[in-house]
Amino acid sequence: MDTHEKEIYNAILIAVGALTAIGIYFFVALLRQQKRFRSLSQAKIKAEITTLENERSRIAADLHDEVGPLLSAIKLQINNIDGSDAAESALIKKTSLHIDDVIKKMREISNDLLPNVLIRRGLVPAVADFITKIGPATPTKITLEHNSPARFLATVEVNAYRIVQEVVHNAIKHAQAKTLRIHIKMEPHRLQITTQDDGVGFDHNRIGDTKSGLGLLNLQSRTDVMNGEFDFESFPGKGTKYAFDIPLNTST
Repeated sequence: MDTHEKEIYNAILIAVGALTAIGIYFFVALLRQQKRFRSLSQAKIKAEITTLENERSRIAADLHDEVGPLLSAIKLQINNIDGSDAAESALIKKTSLHIDDVIKKMREISNDLLPNVLIRRGLVPAVADFITKIGPATPTKITLEHNSPARFLATVEVNAYRIVQEVVHNAIKHAQAKTLRIHIKMEPHRLQITTQDDGVGFDHNRIGDTKSGLGLLNLQSRTDVMNGEFDFESFPGKGTKYAFDIPLNTST
Protein backbone atom coordinates (compact mmCIF):
# COMPACT_ATOMS: atom_id res chain seq x y z
CA MET A 1 0.00 0.00 0.00
CA ASP A 2 1.60 3.27 -1.14
CA THR A 3 1.49 6.58 0.72
CA HIS A 4 -1.53 7.93 -1.18
CA GLU A 5 -3.54 4.79 -0.51
CA LYS A 6 -2.60 4.95 3.17
CA GLU A 7 -3.83 8.53 3.36
CA ILE A 8 -7.13 7.58 1.74
CA TYR A 9 -7.43 4.57 4.06
CA ASN A 10 -6.69 6.67 7.15
CA ALA A 11 -9.17 9.30 6.00
CA ILE A 12 -11.85 6.65 5.59
CA LEU A 13 -11.08 5.28 9.06
CA ILE A 14 -11.30 8.77 10.55
CA ALA A 15 -14.59 9.45 8.76
CA VAL A 16 -16.05 6.13 9.88
CA GLY A 17 -14.85 6.77 13.41
CA ALA A 18 -16.34 10.26 13.41
CA LEU A 19 -19.66 9.02 12.04
CA THR A 20 -19.69 6.22 14.60
CA ALA A 21 -18.99 8.67 17.42
CA ILE A 22 -21.74 11.00 16.17
CA GLY A 23 -24.15 8.07 15.90
CA ILE A 24 -23.33 6.91 19.41
CA TYR A 25 -23.75 10.46 20.72
CA PHE A 26 -27.18 10.88 19.17
CA PHE A 27 -28.21 7.40 20.29
CA VAL A 28 -27.22 8.10 23.89
CA ALA A 29 -28.89 11.52 23.71
CA LEU A 30 -32.07 9.91 22.39
CA LEU A 31 -32.04 7.32 25.17
CA ARG A 32 -31.58 10.08 27.77
CA GLN A 33 -34.40 12.09 26.22
CA GLN A 34 -36.71 9.08 26.20
CA LYS A 35 -35.79 8.30 29.81
CA ARG A 36 -36.43 11.93 30.82
CA PHE A 37 -39.73 11.99 28.92
CA ARG A 38 -40.80 8.72 30.52
CA SER A 39 -39.90 10.06 33.97
CA LEU A 40 -41.89 13.23 33.35
CA SER A 41 -44.83 11.23 31.98
CA GLN A 42 -44.81 8.89 34.97
CA ALA A 43 -44.62 11.85 37.34
CA LYS A 44 -47.58 13.46 35.58
CA ILE A 45 -49.61 10.23 35.62
CA LYS A 46 -48.75 9.67 39.27
CA ALA A 47 -49.83 13.21 40.14
CA GLU A 48 -53.11 12.81 38.25
CA ILE A 49 -53.92 9.45 39.87
CA THR A 50 -52.94 10.75 43.33
CA THR A 51 -55.18 13.80 42.84
CA LEU A 52 -58.05 11.56 41.69
CA GLU A 53 -57.74 9.22 44.67
CA ASN A 54 -57.45 12.11 47.12
CA GLU A 55 -60.62 13.64 45.69
CA ARG A 56 -62.42 10.31 45.91
CA SER A 57 -61.30 9.95 49.52
CA ARG A 58 -62.46 13.47 50.37
CA ILE A 59 -65.90 13.01 48.81
CA ALA A 60 -66.33 9.61 50.47
CA ALA A 61 -65.42 11.12 53.85
CA ASP A 62 -67.83 14.02 53.35
CA LEU A 63 -70.67 11.66 52.48
CA HIS A 64 -69.95 9.38 55.42
CA ASP A 65 -69.10 11.95 58.09
CA GLU A 66 -71.30 14.91 57.17
CA VAL A 67 -74.12 14.11 54.75
CA GLY A 68 -74.97 10.77 56.37
CA PRO A 69 -75.46 12.12 59.92
CA LEU A 70 -77.38 15.12 58.54
CA LEU A 71 -79.85 12.85 56.71
CA SER A 72 -80.23 10.68 59.81
CA ALA A 73 -81.02 13.78 61.89
CA ILE A 74 -83.62 14.90 59.33
CA LYS A 75 -85.21 11.47 59.39
CA LEU A 76 -85.40 11.57 63.19
CA GLN A 77 -87.08 14.99 63.14
CA ILE A 78 -89.60 13.85 60.53
CA ASN A 79 -90.46 10.74 62.52
CA ASN A 80 -91.13 12.90 65.58
CA ILE A 81 -93.81 14.86 63.74
CA ASP A 82 -97.34 13.90 64.78
CA GLY A 83 -99.60 13.66 61.77
CA SER A 84 -103.01 15.25 62.37
CA ASP A 85 -104.72 12.68 60.19
CA ALA A 86 -104.06 9.42 58.35
CA ALA A 87 -102.97 11.19 55.15
CA GLU A 88 -100.31 13.22 56.92
CA SER A 89 -99.08 10.16 58.84
CA ALA A 90 -98.78 8.23 55.58
CA LEU A 91 -96.86 11.12 54.00
CA ILE A 92 -94.46 11.26 56.96
CA LYS A 93 -93.86 7.52 56.73
CA LYS A 94 -93.32 7.70 52.97
CA THR A 95 -90.87 10.58 53.36
CA SER A 96 -88.97 8.63 56.02
CA LEU A 97 -88.68 5.66 53.68
CA HIS A 98 -87.39 7.92 50.90
CA ILE A 99 -84.71 9.22 53.25
CA ASP A 100 -83.74 5.60 54.04
CA ASP A 101 -83.30 4.99 50.32
CA VAL A 102 -81.15 8.11 49.96
CA ILE A 103 -78.98 7.08 52.92
CA LYS A 104 -78.54 3.60 51.47
CA LYS A 105 -77.59 4.95 48.05
CA MET A 106 -75.23 7.47 49.59
CA ARG A 107 -73.45 4.69 51.50
CA GLU A 108 -73.11 2.69 48.27
CA ILE A 109 -71.60 5.69 46.48
CA SER A 110 -69.24 6.34 49.39
CA ASN A 111 -68.16 2.70 49.36
CA ASP A 112 -67.59 2.75 45.61
CA LEU A 113 -65.42 5.84 45.94
CA LEU A 114 -63.30 4.31 48.68
CA PRO A 115 -64.36 1.01 50.31
CA ASN A 116 -64.18 1.02 54.10
CA VAL A 117 -63.01 -2.59 54.08
CA LEU A 118 -59.99 -1.55 51.97
CA ILE A 119 -59.03 1.06 54.54
CA ARG A 120 -59.68 -1.13 57.58
CA ARG A 121 -58.55 -4.57 56.41
CA GLY A 122 -56.55 -4.24 53.21
CA LEU A 123 -56.44 -5.44 49.61
CA VAL A 124 -57.45 -9.11 49.79
CA PRO A 125 -60.51 -8.64 52.05
CA ALA A 126 -61.59 -5.66 49.93
CA VAL A 127 -61.35 -7.68 46.70
CA ALA A 128 -63.24 -10.56 48.32
CA ASP A 129 -65.95 -8.17 49.50
CA PHE A 130 -66.17 -6.59 46.03
CA ILE A 131 -66.60 -9.99 44.37
CA THR A 132 -69.27 -11.01 46.88
CA LYS A 133 -71.27 -7.85 46.27
CA ILE A 134 -71.22 -7.94 42.48
CA GLY A 135 -71.68 -11.70 42.27
CA PRO A 136 -75.51 -11.75 42.24
CA ALA A 137 -75.62 -9.03 39.57
CA THR A 138 -73.42 -10.74 36.98
CA PRO A 139 -73.48 -14.08 35.15
CA THR A 140 -69.67 -14.23 35.34
CA LYS A 141 -68.39 -16.64 37.99
CA ILE A 142 -65.51 -14.93 39.76
CA THR A 143 -63.10 -16.82 42.02
CA LEU A 144 -60.31 -15.42 44.20
CA GLU A 145 -57.19 -17.23 45.36
CA HIS A 146 -54.47 -15.75 47.56
CA ASN A 147 -51.63 -16.86 49.78
CA SER A 148 -51.73 -14.02 52.30
CA PRO A 149 -54.06 -11.23 53.46
CA ALA A 150 -51.06 -9.08 54.40
CA ARG A 151 -51.26 -5.28 54.49
CA PHE A 152 -49.28 -3.12 52.07
CA LEU A 153 -48.63 0.57 51.69
CA ALA A 154 -51.87 2.48 51.20
CA THR A 155 -50.92 3.62 47.69
CA VAL A 156 -50.26 0.02 46.64
CA GLU A 157 -53.52 -1.23 48.15
CA VAL A 158 -55.61 1.46 46.45
CA ASN A 159 -54.01 1.12 43.02
CA ALA A 160 -53.99 -2.69 43.12
CA TYR A 161 -57.68 -2.62 44.09
CA ARG A 162 -58.47 -0.30 41.15
CA ILE A 163 -56.58 -2.68 38.86
CA VAL A 164 -58.71 -5.61 39.99
CA GLN A 165 -61.86 -3.52 39.54
CA GLU A 166 -60.83 -2.66 35.97
CA VAL A 167 -60.06 -6.30 35.14
CA VAL A 168 -63.40 -7.47 36.55
CA HIS A 169 -65.24 -4.74 34.64
CA ASN A 170 -63.49 -5.74 31.40
CA ALA A 171 -64.25 -9.43 31.91
CA ILE A 172 -67.95 -8.82 32.56
CA LYS A 173 -68.78 -6.00 30.16
CA HIS A 174 -66.37 -6.36 27.25
CA ALA A 175 -65.12 -9.96 27.33
CA GLN A 176 -68.54 -11.38 28.31
CA ALA A 177 -66.66 -14.07 30.21
CA LYS A 178 -68.36 -16.99 31.91
CA THR A 179 -65.54 -17.39 34.42
CA LEU A 180 -62.82 -15.15 35.82
CA ARG A 181 -60.05 -16.35 38.11
CA ILE A 182 -58.08 -13.87 40.22
CA HIS A 183 -54.88 -14.89 41.98
CA ILE A 184 -53.16 -12.56 44.43
CA LYS A 185 -49.77 -13.82 45.56
CA MET A 186 -47.40 -12.18 47.98
CA GLU A 187 -43.70 -12.96 47.71
CA PRO A 188 -40.76 -11.38 49.55
CA HIS A 189 -40.87 -7.71 48.54
CA ARG A 190 -43.24 -8.36 45.61
CA LEU A 191 -46.96 -8.55 44.97
CA GLN A 192 -48.16 -10.55 42.00
CA ILE A 193 -51.68 -10.37 40.61
CA THR A 194 -52.71 -12.67 37.76
CA THR A 195 -56.13 -13.06 36.21
CA GLN A 196 -57.57 -15.39 33.58
CA ASP A 197 -60.96 -15.22 31.87
CA ASP A 198 -62.64 -17.30 29.16
CA GLY A 199 -64.17 -14.35 27.33
CA VAL A 200 -64.12 -13.29 23.70
CA GLY A 201 -60.56 -11.96 23.89
CA PHE A 202 -59.19 -9.25 21.61
CA ASP A 203 -56.47 -8.38 19.13
CA HIS A 204 -54.40 -5.73 20.87
CA ASN A 205 -53.03 -4.53 17.51
CA ARG A 206 -56.50 -3.41 16.49
CA ILE A 207 -58.09 -2.00 19.62
CA GLY A 208 -56.59 1.50 19.18
CA ASP A 209 -58.52 4.11 21.16
CA THR A 210 -61.51 1.86 21.83
CA LYS A 211 -62.76 1.23 25.37
CA SER A 212 -60.56 -1.89 25.56
CA GLY A 213 -57.57 0.25 24.60
CA LEU A 214 -58.41 2.79 27.29
CA GLY A 215 -58.79 -0.04 29.80
CA LEU A 216 -55.30 -1.29 28.98
CA LEU A 217 -53.97 2.25 29.33
CA ASN A 218 -55.57 2.54 32.77
CA LEU A 219 -54.03 -0.76 33.85
CA GLN A 220 -50.60 0.30 32.57
CA SER A 221 -50.85 3.71 34.27
CA ARG A 222 -51.79 2.20 37.63
CA THR A 223 -48.92 -0.27 37.34
CA ASP A 224 -46.44 2.45 36.40
CA VAL A 225 -47.44 4.48 39.46
CA MET A 226 -46.31 1.52 41.60
CA ASN A 227 -43.12 1.03 39.54
CA GLY A 228 -44.44 -2.39 38.57
CA GLU A 229 -44.56 -4.47 35.42
CA PHE A 230 -47.69 -5.24 33.42
CA ASP A 231 -48.16 -7.93 30.79
CA PHE A 232 -51.14 -9.52 29.10
CA GLU A 233 -52.00 -12.22 26.61
CA SER A 234 -55.20 -12.30 24.61
CA PHE A 235 -56.48 -13.79 21.39
CA PRO A 236 -59.92 -13.46 19.79
CA GLY A 237 -62.13 -16.23 21.12
CA LYS A 238 -59.53 -17.52 23.59
CA GLY A 239 -59.91 -15.25 26.61
CA THR A 240 -57.46 -12.88 28.27
CA LYS A 241 -54.74 -13.26 30.86
CA TYR A 242 -53.31 -10.31 32.80
CA ALA A 243 -50.18 -10.33 34.96
CA PHE A 244 -49.00 -7.60 37.32
CA ASP A 245 -45.69 -7.70 39.18
CA ILE A 246 -45.45 -4.97 41.81
CA PRO A 247 -42.48 -4.22 44.10
CA LEU A 248 -43.51 -3.38 47.64
CA ASN A 249 -42.66 -2.90 51.25
CA THR A 250 -45.12 -4.51 53.64
CA SER A 251 -46.88 -2.21 56.07
CA THR A 252 -48.78 -3.07 59.21
